[in-house]
Order: sequence, then structure tokens, then C-alpha cells
Amino acid sequence: MFYQLIQYIKFILRSTNQHGVHSPFVYDLVTKCFYDKKTYSEYKNISKYRNELLKNNNFLEVNDLGSGSRKTKTNKRQIGEIAKTSGTTIKRAKLLYKLSKYFKPNHVLELGTSLGTATQALGLGLPESNITTIEGCPNISYFSKSNFKKQQLNNIEILTGDFDETIKNLSNNSYDLIFFDGNHKKEATLSYFEGLLTTANNNTVFIFDDIYWSKEMTEAWEIIKQHPKVSVTIDTFYWGFVFFRKEQLKEHFTLRV
Repeated sequence: MFYQLIQYIKFILRSTNQHGVHSPFVYDLVTKCFYDKKTYSEYKNISKYRNELLKNNNFLEVNDLGSGSRKTKTNKRQIGEIAKTSGTTIKRAKLLYKLSKYFKPNHVLELGTSLGTATQALGLGLPESNITTIEGCPNISYFSKSNFKKQQLNNIEILTGDFDETIKNLSNNSYDLIFFDGNHKKEATLSYFEGLLTTANNNTVFIFDDIYWSKEMTEAWEIIKQHPKVSVTIDTFYWGFVFFRKEQLKEHFTLRV
């Protein structure tokens, strides 16, 4: 937590808003999406689902293949506690909804379903798109799948299993948006990034969750930024955005959202 605090102070000092952006592509994204103040009707569904999860006192047997929770080390975890420590916040779920509406990706991949708060936001924003999400824990996967069915989010497919093995079977696919939220370790993050590069097209966006989770996660982010196929990146502290637009010069932005 001390590392994150120091990094956040540094972020505030070097970050800017739309007035410091000279790229038309990034400026439009910031003003029309990041800073969109409209209240969408789907926000009620997003808030309702997360609040239901937070109040859920039932327990799940968890087989955590990722970095896990900093606070809980037991395999038996309360659903409300998982939502609190590992789930996507309402604010970020709403941003993911706005991003889905803005980019309109036809094919989406998420690494790390967890309880499905981020997946739900994508499903609400993209009712006509194909959304694939991967979860390592069978019990959590079953729980989330049941909730998606209740909410009639029928365009979401959950794959259950080890990320490395599952990604190998997806390498020939093409994705317009990939949300990386399954493992906050340097080696794993870089492995997933490299493994999914073949699925990216010129308009694809990769979104990395918690790029300041730890020193090694920040190191992974810096390596990704310098990759020759990466043209534009946006650091919003909690999320890192990666674009592959060949028509743009390589440029990195640090923006407050």
C-alpha cells in the first residue's frame, strides 16, 4: 500500500487533463468518453449488482490462480469480501461501460472474470457483441455464469481454466478489446500480453488493471509501453490503455480520469 501511495503522488504531479493532450484520437477519447458525465440507465444495473454482491454472506471455495487478495489467504472466502477486495468498483465498471459504448468492439476478451462486475458492464454496453471471459476458479466461474444468466446477458461466454493454456487456444482469434484483470504479476502479465498480441488489430485496445499494484507490475507496464507494436499508451493510474494504431507516432499520456 505504501508503494501505491508514493506512486499515486507521483502520478498526480505528472498527470494532466484534456488540455494537455495534442493527439486528436486521445483528445476525443478523453472528452467524449472518459469525461462523459451522462447518467446512463444501465448504471442502475451496475450499482445494483455490485451492491448485491457486497451484501452476499455466502462462502465459496476458491482456487486462486492469480495474485489473489492481499487481505485474505484462506481458500474459503465470503462473496461479499471477494467483491470488496477483488471486484471492479462501481466507478470503474461505469467507465468500462462507457468505453464499450465508445469503441463498440465486436469481439471482447477478459482475463479474470471474478464475480463478473466488469463483465456485466461490458455485457450491458455491448448486447450485440461477443464477449469471452476467462476464470481460473471453477466455483467462481459457475457463480458468475449463473448471475449472467439471471440478468439475461446471453452474449457472455465463460471459459474456466488456467490462463496460459486457455490463451493458447485463442491465439488465432481476433479481439477489438482485451481487459487484463486476472494476474497482477510481472511475468504473467508480460506472458499474456505477448501471447495475445497476435489477436490484436489496428483498432484494438488492451486495458491493464492495477498497473501500480506492485513495483513488478509497474515494471511490466513500462516494458509493454516500449514494445515496438505499441503506438499509444494512456496511464490513468488504476488502468493502463494500450493502442496499436500504425498511423500514429509513438506517444505516452498520463491522464487523470
